[in-house]
Amino acid sequence: MEHLHKEEKIKKKKTNQPSCSCAHDEPVHSDDDGHDHGNSGDISLFKMFLPALISFGLLLIGIGFDNYFEQNWFSGYVRIAWYIIAYLPVGFPVLKEAFESIRKGDVFSEFFLMSIATLGAFAIGEYPEGVAVMLFYTIGENFQGLAVSRAKSNIKSLLDQRPDEVNVLENNISTKVKAADVAIGAIIQLKAGEKLGLDGELLSDSASFNTAALTGESKPDTKVKGEAVLAGMINGSTIALVKVTAAYNDSKLSKILEMVQNAVTKKAPAELFIRKFAKIYTPIVVYLAIAICLLPMLFVSNYVFSEWLYRALVFLVISCPCALVISIPLGYFGGIGAASKNGILFKGSNFLDSISTIQNVVMDKTGTMTEGVFKVQEVIIQEGFDKDEILKLVNVLESQSTHPVATAIHNHVGQIDASIILKNVEEISGHGLKAEINGKELHVGNFKLMDKFNINYNIDPNAVVYTTIAIAYDKKFAGYLTIADEIKADAQEAVTKLKDLGVKVTMLSGDKTNVVQFVANTLGITNAFGDLLPEDKVNKLNEIKAKNETVAFVGDGVNDAPVIALSTVGIAMGGLGSDATIETADVVIQDDKPSKIPMAINIGKQTKKIVWQNITLAFVVKAFVLILGAGGLATMWEAVFADVGVALLAILNAVRIQKMKF
Repeated sequence: MEHLHKEEKIKKKKTNQPSCSCAHDEPVHSDDDGHDHGNSGDISLFKMFLPALISFGLLLIGIGFDNYFEQNWFSGYVRIAWYIIAYLPVGFPVLKEAFESIRKGDVFSEFFLMSIATLGAFAIGEYPEGVAVMLFYTIGENFQGLAVSRAKSNIKSLLDQRPDEVNVLENNISTKVKAADVAIGAIIQLKAGEKLGLDGELLSDSASFNTAALTGESKPDTKVKGEAVLAGMINGSTIALVKVTAAYNDSKLSKILEMVQNAVTKKAPAELFIRKFAKIYTPIVVYLAIAICLLPMLFVSNYVFSEWLYRALVFLVISCPCALVISIPLGYFGGIGAASKNGILFKGSNFLDSISTIQNVVMDKTGTMTEGVFKVQEVIIQEGFDKDEILKLVNVLESQSTHPVATAIHNHVGQIDASIILKNVEEISGHGLKAEINGKELHVGNFKLMDKFNINYNIDPNAVVYTTIAIAYDKKFAGYLTIADEIKADAQEAVTKLKDLGVKVTMLSGDKTNVVQFVANTLGITNAFGDLLPEDKVNKLNEIKAKNETVAFVGDGVNDAPVIALSTVGIAMGGLGSDATIETADVVIQDDKPSKIPMAINIGKQTKKIVWQNITLAFVVKAFVLILGAGGLATMWEAVFADVGVALLAILNAVRIQKMKF
């Protein structure tokens, strides 16, 4: 038996990620990546698009006066002034951003590209095209900002569903109190249909909860008295009483939100490459544009400066890397959002990339592929020992552990005898527990614990099918308990889907080998190993890694933390998982369902597929139109499509993942 602590996990405070916008009413640059298109959710669509609507109206009128409803007065300085006024609502924020970027030392930004391209168009008299380029660029930026803003707000609204106020019961009087001000130990009265604002312990006999905010599953989950209930759960039945066990900022939902928000800071290789690429690529195209404008002077006999300047300006508009810089992070953020919606938390977009290439999934047994809910099957006590007395001692010692085995023993034996005083209680990792009572040693654990302390026993542990808990008192073998654990309902589905994805499955456990083999055979897992200490699991994992194969380890216990840290991708079961395991893991499955393992891999694969579709689309279209622009075969209108059009197509493709069914 492995004694693993199953404690409540949530300790960190929620953090807020700043959002900023480009080419909107209040353009602000993020120092992080220089190109974050997020917008405040408070900005209305009308306010966001108002500058573009004004410019669009003035541009249409100007084009009408130029070509269809010619006016004598619409010429000279009046015409120039008209187009300048049309340009300013969309152009001024970009010019301002370009100036700010230059002031900070970032000369070759996309704002600089768009500014010199459109101002250059004005310089050669192409006023309508100058306005049109900036107008469509701004509209594209607005749509990009809207897409990112909605992606972020969707995740936040999905996760942060706690009410601001809760009903605190004191002296049988219910009072509304701000959730952030409620103290640990307070009693909350939760009415039917209300969301729980803080983590707590159910005091009512039973209650049914909708847990979608935490797990992505809307199926009701019935809790009984004494069980943990978490912030974000919705009470679906009668009035329930909950005792608060964690502060507002320490709730599990705060932890989930923090992990998802912080995930954007851990970039995938494709994101990091594109950002580095853009910093090199942008100055190169600026110098190429200068060359396109000036070099032909040396080789073309009928050189016309305005004609070659126009080609250079078209080249600049086409070369803007916006489609790549925004659509790729948005693709990864969409993947993180899709996973969160299904109760899977990725701690960074880099792990979405890593999990998509996983070749091996190595998993723990107890709490991962089995329910972790044990029941005592039989009690075998040796002659010469008082059965009731031994069980009382075992019950007191097991109360020092929160492992499901300890819970099973407590449920079987009953109330803990407070008169029994234990001394020098010690947990021996991978073996069990030991303590002193009345000057005698008490050992409770697996048979490896008996071997470790040279305690002789007269049974063959391998002949017992169930998990066995050996007991020794006063250095004599006192007997054993057998405990059974049920295989999770979706464990078979998980193994089948992993095999369909071409992933090899291995099971490692500290439980008895014959128990592990029984579970593995039931699930169709060929490679299964039992009787493993934490260091044995590390060695098995290293054997797989030595084959130069990627490996994901899935576990929930304290002793799983080292192997999770060593794996290519560490996956923790978040419901029963220990603090150490969840902190170490790269991916957290909130509802402990094994079927979410292949789902996480599939989300990673789909995200990577979409990202590379966007990269290919942007490069192919831009390269094609760049060649046309340099040869004088593309106008500003084709340039607008190559920049804004490709960006919008890439964004629409990126947000697809949030609509996919996995």
